Amino acid sequence: MSALAQPLAANLVQSVDWLAIAPPTLTAVVGLIVLVADLFVPEARKPLLGWVSVAGLAAAALLLLPLLDHDRSTFCLTGTTRACSYTADRFTLVVQFLVLGGALLTALLSVTTLKDGNRRYPQGEFWFLLLSSAAGAALLPASRDLATLIVALEVASLPAFALVGIRHGDKRSSEAALKFFLSSVTATAVSLMGVSFVYATTGSLYLTQVADRIQHVDGQLHTLAQTGVVLTLVGFAFKTAAVPFHFWVPDTYVGAPLPIAAYLSVVGKAVGFSGLILVTVVAFPSYADVWGPALAALAALTMSVGNVAALRQQATRAYSAVRLLAWSSVGQAGYLLVPIAAAGYTEDAQKAVGSTVAYALMYAAVNLGAFAVAAVVARTARLNRISDYRGLYARNPLTALLLTFFLLCLAGLPPGIIGLFAKVTVFSTAVDAGLGWLAVVMAVNVVIALYYYLQWTALLFRAPEGEPARHRLPAPLTAALALTGTLGVVLSGAPQLVLRFAATGLF
Repeated sequence: MSALAQPLAANLVQSVDWLAIAPPTLTAVVGLIVLVADLFVPEARKPLLGWVSVAGLAAAALLLLPLLDHDRSTFCLTGTTRACSYTADRFTLVVQFLVLGGALLTALLSVTTLKDGNRRYPQGEFWFLLLSSAAGAALLPASRDLATLIVALEVASLPAFALVGIRHGDKRSSEAALKFFLSSVTATAVSLMGVSFVYATTGSLYLTQVADRIQHVDGQLHTLAQTGVVLTLVGFAFKTAAVPFHFWVPDTYVGAPLPIAAYLSVVGKAVGFSGLILVTVVAFPSYADVWGPALAALAALTMSVGNVAALRQQATRAYSAVRLLAWSSVGQAGYLLVPIAAAGYTEDAQKAVGSTVAYALMYAAVNLGAFAVAAVVARTARLNRISDYRGLYARNPLTALLLTFFLLCLAGLPPGIIGLFAKVTVFSTAVDAGLGWLAVVMAVNVVIALYYYLQWTALLFRAPEGEPARHRLPAPLTAALALTGTLGVVLSGAPQLVLRFAATGLF
């Protein structure tokens, strides 16, 4: 081998750390096992596939524990310039915990849903799609090159399209899947064009190399590089449901099976925001003067449109509770954008990113809990309207108290201390970055959100219409309520644990 070929060969050798990639790999493997087992398991034993999926997601989450000691990287170039495609650092592990935990709670909700309406859901395909999407979502925060980032994004998104429309014979479900598909495909096309422009100007896909080379782009290619950065950010803005790229959210959440709506509201957001963090503060820090103001404007617009639209849902009791939660999630996306925008104005970008991750952890726990209560109500009220929650305390006191707690957490009121803590953290991040106007917009939106959260809460304790009916809750649904409720109470008692856990170590 010639002297020239030796360094080239060394550069192409990639190390593989199997422990580092174990969580998403195990999730994907369990998904394949479930799909194959579905061919041989008799119809009466199909529910076992759900429990295998739950066990697989729990095992994948436990595999995060051995990775806490130090950062691990794999699929690395071994030449003079070291760059890796997969890194399991603190940021990766926290987001993977959120993703796998959210998928696990979704699986618990889905076990009951599939058992109640198993003729409308192909169970083997359902569990395979859910696990495949979770595997892609767990891969994304570890991605450290643009190609892996886009592939992980699509692995998380493509099964989600099918999950939204998986309900046989339901036109609303099919329409929701189509809207979700078209909007997501558009976002992917825009992102891919942006990535191709970035690669053309920098000659690399690795985030760290892009960050270094994009600062020294030749003058003739500067406009192309700027266009690539903007298009990449626009593509990820679709994924985060930021306004004006939010139009698919309400109809998709309402048309999807309830557990899948919960999954999209938490795991889908984790995917979008972790990707946005990686491309902004890791790949394009030198363009902070571009994406910082843009994300600040998107944050203000997103929280305002989401909360005002959610407020309108309360004008009539005929609106779906899931639609209200959908608009609420758009408003929450605006809060999540604030610290990322602040990272463009401050030197302490790690603290700003940690605030977004901390808020996402709080939001995941309480929002999944709210969807779990919605699943309880849906067992007796198929349309799941706001009016169906009237007198829930008389029918099921514990469930009503849990929903009250979750809504107060989302509103940022005691005893939901974790919600208040998260909002104060985001607010202080905006102030520290000099974004006082954005902090004011956020404060106004918090007040707007208080109205519809408290109005829904008050409805739970009104006198029920007719004789209240009590029903025994299935074990999986009870477990989901217990897990989310316990997590919310524990974090409200010790909210500082969230920021410590969410200290990303990304930089």
